[in-house]
Amino acid sequence: MELKTKYQYTYFIYPFVIKESKYTKYLLKLLKDENCKLRIFRKDKDLDLYSYFSHRARNYMFSSFNLSKTKLAKLEELPLDTKAAILAKNPCTIFEYTIKKDIQGKTAERNGIFFKIPKIEIICFNTGICFLCIKTNIEESDKFSDLLNFNYKFRDINQEFANLNNYDNIRVQTDYFDDVKSFKEFIEDLTGPTAESIKLEIDTERFFTYSYVCIDQENWNNTNEFDKIRNSYIKYLNILPSDNSVNFSKDEMKVISKWNYAKLGMTKQGVTLFSSSCDMNNFTVFPQEFQQQYLYTYILALYTKIYLKKINLEFKQGIQLKKTRKEFIKFTETLWINEVTLQDTGSLFNQYLKDVLELKNMYFDTKNKYDILYKEMNIEKSAKNNAFIVLLLLAAVAMNIINILFFR
Repeated sequence: MELKTKYQYTYFIYPFVIKESKYTKYLLKLLKDENCKLRIFRKDKDLDLYSYFSHRARNYMFSSFNLSKTKLAKLEELPLDTKAAILAKNPCTIFEYTIKKDIQGKTAERNGIFFKIPKIEIICFNTGICFLCIKTNIEESDKFSDLLNFNYKFRDINQEFANLNNYDNIRVQTDYFDDVKSFKEFIEDLTGPTAESIKLEIDTERFFTYSYVCIDQENWNNTNEFDKIRNSYIKYLNILPSDNSVNFSKDEMKVISKWNYAKLGMTKQGVTLFSSSCDMNNFTVFPQEFQQQYLYTYILALYTKIYLKKINLEFKQGIQLKKTRKEFIKFTETLWINEVTLQDTGSLFNQYLKDVLELKNMYFDTKNKYDILYKEMNIEKSAKNNAFIVLLLLAAVAMNIINILFFR
C-alpha cells in the first residue's frame, strides 16, 4: 500500500553570515524593503512560545516580549536608520517576508511536483549570523513519495551547477518566481555575498531540512504497525529520494519516540516529525508546536554551532582577543550553561540536538583555546608588570646613586 499524506510542510533553512561591521546596514536594508516586516512577539498572541522558552533564552531570541505597547509605538515612529541601530543592539531580530499572492497553479504543464511558499522568515543575530527560513507546502499531491523526492531535490536547489533540467518536475505555485534561477537570485538578494559564510565553512549550496508529515492512519494504526513503514521513515529522516538510488551514510541519528504515533528525529542535515492521523493531535496540536517552539529551538542549536565556529576562528587568528573573550564569556553565561526550555520534550530535543550537532565537543574545544589564550595573556601581562617593576627599581637605584654623589 502506497503511503499517503494527510498534512505536510517543510522548512528549508539557509544559514548566512553578515560581517558584524555591516550588520546595522543589513537591518536597515530589510527595514526599507516593503515586503519585509519586523516580527513582534506579544504574550497574549504568542503565549505558547513565551511559556515554552526559559527566561534567558526568551530574552535572547524574543526581546520584543519585554516591550510595552508604548515602547513599540515609539520604536515604530523612529527614522529607519535609528530603528536599525536600536534593533542591532538586540541579541536577535526576526523579520517576516511576504511574497506575492499565490496563484492556483500553472495552466501549461500539469505534471511534476507543485508547491507553495506560504511563509518566509529572516532570523538575525547581532553576531552577524542569520537564517533564512522558507516554509513550503506540496500542492495537489498526497503521495509520500512526492514529499521524499521534493525534500531531497529542493534542499540542493541553491547549488552552482543546478539548472532547470535538474528540477524540471518541481513547479512553484506563485507568480513571484518564474523558474529556479530567479528563486536562487531571490535568495542571493536577501542573504548577500557568501564570503563570511565560507570563512566559517558553512555549506552555502545546501539547505537544512525541517519537515513535518502526518500520514494517513490506514498506513500506521493499531493493526498496521510501524515496522511495515520503517524503510520509508528512514528515507524521510535521512532526506533521501523515494527510490533506492541513493545510499545514506549512517551518521548519528536521534529519535524521540515517546508518543504512540509520532517520531521526532534528528540528523546532521535536518529534523523531521513523522506522525499518523490516527492521533488527532498529529494534525491539530503538533503542526503548530513543531513550526514554533521546536523550530526556534533548532535555530538556537544551529546558531550555537556556527557561533562556536566563529569564536574558534577569531581565537585562532588572534582577532580582537579581548572583545572575543568577553563575547565567549557572555555566550557561556547566557546560553550555554542555561536551559533553553524547562519543558520535558523540548529539553530532551535540545539535548539530542547538541549530541547530533556535536556541540559539546565544539564548545570544549573552543574553551580550551580560550584557556590557553587567557593563560598566555596573563603570562604576558605578568611579564610586562615584572619588567615595569624592574625598571622602577633600576630608576630608584639610579636616583639613590645620584643623591649619594650629589650630597657627598
